[in-house]
Amino acid sequence: MRTITDERIASFIQSMEPEKPSYLYEMEKEAAKHHVPIIRRPAQSFLKWLLVTIEPAQILEVGTAVAFSAIFMSEYLPEGGHITTIEKVPMRIEKARENLEQYRKNDVITLLEGDASDLLKELADAKPNGYDFIFMDAAKGQYPHFLPYVLTLLKPGGILLSDNVLKEGDIVESRYAITRRDRTIHSRMREYLYQLTHDDRLDTVILPIGDGMTLSTKKRSCP
Repeated sequence: MRTITDERIASFIQSMEPEKPSYLYEMEKEAAKHHVPIIRRPAQSFLKWLLVTIEPAQILEVGTAVAFSAIFMSEYLPEGGHITTIEKVPMRIEKARENLEQYRKNDVITLLEGDASDLLKELADAKPNGYDFIFMDAAKGQYPHFLPYVLTLLKPGGILLSDNVLKEGDIVESRYAITRRDRTIHSRMREYLYQLTHDDRLDTVILPIGDGMTLSTKKRSCP
């Protein structure tokens, strides 16, 4: 796994971090064993800081995988807070439900099964401006397609955090320097970054954390 930051600096910063609940380390080991991509340690630290700072009551996650990040976020929910998370891969859904049951998180996390495009549209029709915080961590090539629904679902003043936007540094390369099979994702991620940074409804910063993250705030003047 490549990194976009100096590994020695990253290791030093990580050594300063306080411990998280032990069961989350076990989940990390299990995910690594089965080659399931989960949010990286530096991104975890930033996500935790955001959650304890802004205290979002309603969180939407696009891309559950095995529910590591949803369960991680649940540790920092304010009282009465709730997380809704979306996943379509049956094998991942099965493991996610197992983890939610094992760690007794079903009361604060709702897992929606199905294609995010369909579910986001349904949510946007039923619950516009419904979420204080949205975490985008799904199929990278679909980010531009998801964005219109996500913006409808995000409350004015709400925050959209998107993960893995720098593609292990490949985002800066010419598309001709990218392997053919990765060119579509490369171009779509560049499109997504342009959308975020040029949409008048958003204030966005691109951060070299983990594999790259964007932090976008929906302006309070926007419906």
